[in-house]
Amino acid sequence: MTTEARKRVGPTLLSLALLLACAGGGYLSYHFFARPRPVLYPAAPGRVPSASSDGAAPPMARVVPERLPQITLPDLAGVPKSLESWSGQDLVINFWAPWCAPCRREIPLLSDLSRERRSSGVEFVGIALDQAEAVQKYVEQHPMGYPVLIGAQGGFDAARAFGMDTVLPFTVFSDRSGRIVTVKIGELSRVEANLILDRVHDVDDGRVSLAAAQQQILAARKPAQSQQ
Repeated sequence: MTTEARKRVGPTLLSLALLLACAGGGYLSYHFFARPRPVLYPAAPGRVPSASSDGAAPPMARVVPERLPQITLPDLAGVPKSLESWSGQDLVINFWAPWCAPCRREIPLLSDLSRERRSSGVEFVGIALDQAEAVQKYVEQHPMGYPVLIGAQGGFDAARAFGMDTVLPFTVFSDRSGRIVTVKIGELSRVEANLILDRVHDVDDGRVSLAAAQQQILAARKPAQSQQ
């Protein structure tokens, strides 16, 4: 290859490399950092939600199980902890990561709710999808009022076990018998959390069936959708 040809090829290869780098960076930014539109999914577990009226794809491609899957992950001390450790309690399982802005915003609310609801048999558990060092550093700087499990390796498998892709944050609500009542995708609000937890208590006490509670959650969501 002549010197002149090399001069022409060099800038071409550099441009191609920059193009590929930008494309890859864009994909990673979208996949990991794009803020998802909050979605409340109160349909019966086992059903995949249909596409929205505007033709958008459904927020979840997998099937939500009817009951809590068997999941064991290390806690902040590195000790394996199973979700079955909280058997017999209502569970609120929040999937989050230290680098996720909406996750960080909702943690103070989750801590407050954990303190307020613990006496009524509700346990909050955070599952962090990040390396142990990053999670431990964040929790040291921002104490959380509930247990945290570290999903550096198994967290993504845990998310898939709940029928979810790795879109953060998302929060799973289950009754004291381990049945999944609903999954909230996106940042949780106090109004949503109290609504769902009140319905979970109704199910626990036999005031409503699980299906009726899920329909009530869905009905409460529709007015909010119409205002968007």
